[in-house]
Amino acid sequence: MPVLNRIAAYSDEMTGWRRHLHRHPELKFDCHGTAAFIVERLREFGVDEVHEGIAQCGVVAVIRGQGDGPVIGLRADMDALPITEATGAAHASTVPGRMHACGHDGHVTMLLGAAKYLAETRNFAGSVALIFQPAEEDGGGGEVMVQEGIMGRFGIAQVYGIHNAPNLPFGKFVTTPGPLMAAVDTATVHVTGKGGHGATPHETVDPVVAIVGMVQALQTIISRNLYALDDLVLSVTQIHTGSASNIIPEEGWFCATIRTFSPEVRELVERRFREIVEGHAAAYGVTVRIDYDLGYPPTVNHPAETDFAAGVAREISGEDGVDARAKREMGSEDFAYMLQDRPGAYLFLGTGPGAGLHHPAFDFNDAAAPVGASFFARLVERAQPAG
Repeated sequence: MPVLNRIAAYSDEMTGWRRHLHRHPELKFDCHGTAAFIVERLREFGVDEVHEGIAQCGVVAVIRGQGDGPVIGLRADMDALPITEATGAAHASTVPGRMHACGHDGHVTMLLGAAKYLAETRNFAGSVALIFQPAEEDGGGGEVMVQEGIMGRFGIAQVYGIHNAPNLPFGKFVTTPGPLMAAVDTATVHVTGKGGHGATPHETVDPVVAIVGMVQALQTIISRNLYALDDLVLSVTQIHTGSASNIIPEEGWFCATIRTFSPEVRELVERRFREIVEGHAAAYGVTVRIDYDLGYPPTVNHPAETDFAAGVAREISGEDGVDARAKREMGSEDFAYMLQDRPGAYLFLGTGPGAGLHHPAFDFNDAAAPVGASFFARLVERAQPAG
């Protein structure tokens, strides 16, 4: 696999960066220690500009190449997850209840590796803007950075990102033009009835029975309201109620995640969700409060930029190492906001066998960092050739 020789030469250093970040995970917009580590490395590399405090703790660094030209953006997310680590690794998290279970430590390392190479070689025209983003997992840091104007402020013309993919063959790149990842919405339904003794249900208004009816009926949105070839996932993931076997509770609540691609399906699901829940509430005699939160939009790749990125990926992983017409998936990603604001593409990079994303035994494969860094670096050189 043709990892760039200069990047391969400091792969051990990259492993050290990644494992430091893994030991010190931070959540949401509170990634100040991570940002400080990134800034220290960037200054060591001799980048031209470092801008801190974007979206509270985000960082944008600029490296200028040879002569005039456009600005290309490269993004890495840097937040961790509220999960207790179970890897047993020597570099395991030192913060109880937090770990890098999605590989954002690896994403930061890939971009730092590319930054070091690009600052040394500068074999490109124009500039590159390195975007280190907080709060991808929760909070929409990508949206906040866009709202704070990074695209216009730094003149970014196009933008690219990578996500690691455990159990995809090592070094394989996967992407597709158009929708790649789904929109994600979250619905929480609070149900209130009348509690009482489990032996006298006729004297109560049972929220448990109502919740069960609602949860079952919501699945008919997929089977009876949606065209069979449209994509939708509606998963009820939490049900909470009750305190004892002989007490009918006063209230309860449940939560669902909804994944869609098209605005029409998204609107249909919300409308039918509300109609079904409110109809069942009337039928069972309970009251309900629905909190329906519209989350990240679909991640939609731009066709020309996707084909270009796939071509660069083939330089790194070979013709058979790139699937540029992969199936879209129902996960979500706030890089979507950047792709709404500028053309670009998002790709997955296989890291080989291992525990899946968001699993307590997950650990990023350090051997993949030079591959991702080489892709980022070559992307800049091909998009904006010097001379």
